[in-house]
Amino acid sequence: MPADLSDLMLLPIDRTGGEPLLRQVYGALRRAILSGALPPGGKLPPTRALAERLGVARNTVVVAYEQLLAEGFIEGRVGAGSFVSRDLPDGLEIPPPEPPRRVPSPPPSASPFGTLPFSTGRCALDERSLRIWRSLTLRHLQRPDPEMLGYGEPGGPAALREAIARYLQSARAVRCEPKQVVITAGAQQAIDLVLRVLLRPGDPVWLEDPCYPAVRAALEAARARVVPVPVDGQGMAVAAGVAAAPDARLAYVTPSSHYPLGVVLSMARRMELLAWARTAGAWVLEDDYDSEFRYAGRPLASLQGIDGDGRVIYVGTFSKVLFPGLRLGYAVLPLELLDPVLAMRRLTDWHPATLYTGVVTDFLNEGHFGPHLRRMRRRYTAARDALADAISAHLSPWMEAEVPEQGMKLIARLRPGLSDRDVEAVAARRGIAVRPVSPMHIAAPPLQALMLGFTGHEPGALRHAASELGRILAMTVPECD
Repeated sequence: MPADLSDLMLLPIDRTGGEPLLRQVYGALRRAILSGALPPGGKLPPTRALAERLGVARNTVVVAYEQLLAEGFIEGRVGAGSFVSRDLPDGLEIPPPEPPRRVPSPPPSASPFGTLPFSTGRCALDERSLRIWRSLTLRHLQRPDPEMLGYGEPGGPAALREAIARYLQSARAVRCEPKQVVITAGAQQAIDLVLRVLLRPGDPVWLEDPCYPAVRAALEAARARVVPVPVDGQGMAVAAGVAAAPDARLAYVTPSSHYPLGVVLSMARRMELLAWARTAGAWVLEDDYDSEFRYAGRPLASLQGIDGDGRVIYVGTFSKVLFPGLRLGYAVLPLELLDPVLAMRRLTDWHPATLYTGVVTDFLNEGHFGPHLRRMRRRYTAARDALADAISAHLSPWMEAEVPEQGMKLIARLRPGLSDRDVEAVAARRGIAVRPVSPMHIAAPPLQALMLGFTGHEPGALRHAASELGRILAMTVPECD
């Protein structure tokens, strides 16, 4: 039965909210048509009459009618007025909205980090490298390559892939051809692309326990079955993974510097992991996120470099070695996965950003990257040692530092009886960012420890923050034996 003016008086108009009246009138009429309250062929009231009944300006109703007319919901007849379109089926209902699929979020401590003392993931700003970067950027902007400003290949520019392949071959013993390198917007996107291609809902995946929270969230978003594999002094306990899920589709590892504990995957465990992947037909995702920063001896060779069966997917990033704002990472893919990953790339963002790829290529090819890394290692070594000394001087009643030989963070184990979450809360109230390690555990007994970043912080600032944290803890937390 067609609605009359009294029916349309019930259109929900909210004058207290922030939604414009035009949008409300249009939306209410559209819903009335879709629900059948205004059926096909039903006549709409004149715009002036409806505007008076609703208490809105006539132009508001006129524009709402015009939008419905343009979208085919109503039709106009000269001299007769406006009618609901006869092309709409009777009893057309608005389907109930599908609830959005829940996407797991990493815990707050896994979010991007700021400038607070001990915040992790920070890079030092090196003046020499910045001067070179400015010069290279100006060079490219003065004589821009049309390809730099246009659409690109899904794998990234060939020149940058070649430069990264040469660097990885010499510095990380990665075995690859340039075509196997795919440029991404950071390591997280590289991981996401791999998970999209490899995993189906319910597939078992080995994950180090404790783990990198963002990867755990990505696996849960992919609806994989996370299989926690404990980590000890030799890294991931491969035998435990085999016992728990011998048919796992994928194993995610951080072999050069486990996240968060910093331990190195032993050679025996590496060979054991590769043997399992070969036998099971599984894949190994190697996240080499900060391997460039090793402070004793040469950087360790990659796991991918000793893989003779093409089962390892290698992921790295420039976010830790240059600066996170660059948003530049890469994956080195087995040839079997190259086309599927590139196809998936086309479905997401088509290709990596091209504006700075020429600058990064020149930074690598002209020999600036090696000296940059050496300067960063010297600075980070000094910052690491300053933090370790400050913990010993100001925080030893509550924690003991584990001085790492690689990486960008230090683990401070708390004395028995202390909670890392409690210490985090106490420190946060004074503007000090310590990250609790216990929430990064899945099934293993949680370690009560703090992750403290030292890169990107001046030694004096680290010493001051440690002294301040000691003063705060002395007032709020009892000392432990």
